[in-house]
Amino acid sequence: MSLSARLCVAVRCCSSLDSARQTAKQITRYASTFNARDNDNFIKKSVFISQSTDVFVNLALEHWLYRNFDFSKHHVLLFWRNNPCVVFGRHQNPWLECNVQASEKAGIALARRNSGGGTVYHDNGNLNLTFFTPRERYNRRYNLNIITNALFRQWGLKSVINKREDIVVNEDCKVSGTAAKLGKPNAYHHCTLLVNVNKANLSSILERKENGIVTNATTSIRSPIMNLIDINRNIQMDKLLSAIGWEYLRTKALALEDGKYDLVEQQKGFKFINPTEDWFPGIDNFISEFRSWDWNFGRTPKFIVTRTLDFPAHDGKIYRLNLSLEVQNGFVEEIRMSLPAGLVSTDFAQDASVISNIRGTKYNHDVTENIIAAIGGKTVTLNTTQQSIDENNMRLDEVTLQ
Repeated sequence: MSLSARLCVAVRCCSSLDSARQTAKQITRYASTFNARDNDNFIKKSVFISQSTDVFVNLALEHWLYRNFDFSKHHVLLFWRNNPCVVFGRHQNPWLECNVQASEKAGIALARRNSGGGTVYHDNGNLNLTFFTPRERYNRRYNLNIITNALFRQWGLKSVINKREDIVVNEDCKVSGTAAKLGKPNAYHHCTLLVNVNKANLSSILERKENGIVTNATTSIRSPIMNLIDINRNIQMDKLLSAIGWEYLRTKALALEDGKYDLVEQQKGFKFINPTEDWFPGIDNFISEFRSWDWNFGRTPKFIVTRTLDFPAHDGKIYRLNLSLEVQNGFVEEIRMSLPAGLVSTDFAQDASVISNIRGTKYNHDVTENIIAAIGGKTVTLNTTQQSIDENNMRLDEVTLQ
């Protein structure tokens, strides 16, 4: 049966988008316990399919549902795809995670999501899935097993959920990464599926170019990857969406048990949704926030950029000095340089005056390079070892440029 034919079977009318309920329950972070009164028969499921391919719109849609939908008796699986973009975790540093310059030059959007976890590259060959439930019914393994069950049922493809709760094939090749947001009363678990992603773009864009960053930000764990289409040429995006959607609808809400087609007929089915203000009042505010520099770069945890330079002085000697930039909320907060003995003020004072004007500006890769160019220095080594920031010992034994 084709995807369109299958979707026509589904009930189109989903429950109203009510405001989220408040709850006073104390719930363990990864709990998956259910109230004794809960019953599969009282919980319906829907599969939503976003019609947008704009990462900021889709992140806003995900956030809108998390904030406003009542999932107590209605669980939702949201499918969404994006045009080429890089999506990094809530507590990550974009300059450390990807090649920001190359991304911007290529018109590839950079987006910070609301959940934790690592950085991922999206394009139209990547399928994103978000599983929404009340927090007390949050269960990553349940969700991931629906995906692996669908892959096996439809194509006989064997995949494994590893300790990090990634889906892997061929022992260690990742086809899906995972992250989550847990709140009250709602929670969601979202993951990616590499179907036919441009791996050349993925590798080049996620190549780390900004070395010498010292930070407490979460860093991504690099893993070998594989596209599903490289395993089975018959795995196409529309067929995959259909297979996982139907596996979700046929699986009982509170247990990994197959309810078969009888259960599917009781569900609310598939629904194409248009993430606009008309459909989801207030979503435009979320879209604006997710597009903003303040969210994507200004929310970066504090970090320090360091460079070791050779500096030619007026006396003809070459001096080695250390350059350090402290960046807070995306802005250059302090610029410091160690001045070796013998490097007199006349060698450096004029340059220091120019450089100090950079304080308070938005940080980017060019800021560091412009400072190096302004003083006529040359980078001789890069501190490529990432360290953690000691918040009680942020200041270095160096000169602060006023």
